Amino acid sequence: MSHCVLNQNAVIHGWERARGAFPFAIELLRQGIALIQLPCPEFIVLGGDRPPMTYEEYRDLPNYRQKCQELLHPIIQQIQAYQAEGYQYLGIIGINESPNCSISGQRGVLMEEFFSECEKAQIGTSFLEVPTWYSEDAQGDFEEQLQGFLERGVKK
Repeated sequence: MSHCVLNQNAVIHGWERARGAFPFAIELLRQGIALIQLPCPEFIVLGGDRPPMTYEEYRDLPNYRQKCQELLHPIIQQIQAYQAEGYQYLGIIGINESPNCSISGQRGVLMEEFFSECEKAQIGTSFLEVPTWYSEDAQGDFEEQLQGFLERGVKK
């Protein structure tokens, strides 16, 4: 799951959509669904007081893609280790229109690398994205989308 789903403190200051974690993530934990939090390369590389940047700006940042790959290696290893123990991997939850965590449309830099690493490791990955309109105060029909994602993952 994208880092900021569980930690809105990592997003660009003033762009937070919840206090702490998104409400749906807290509910997943209440349901007993374990979560693996992806690292936030934006925060790690540029810090909390970074300016808003586009996909192209991150893509073209020297060594940024390599840093994403390095950050993802332990995540891929964790997924493989959990699968070897018989746990079910349901998929990834990203952030729509994020320069790093978007999955559909223009895939973010981190997600490009994540899906590439999953392919190399032969990890099938379904996904769900948090819509741009989702917030602590405006959850809309996202819970229905989340339930569909969970049900698809359980059937695999």
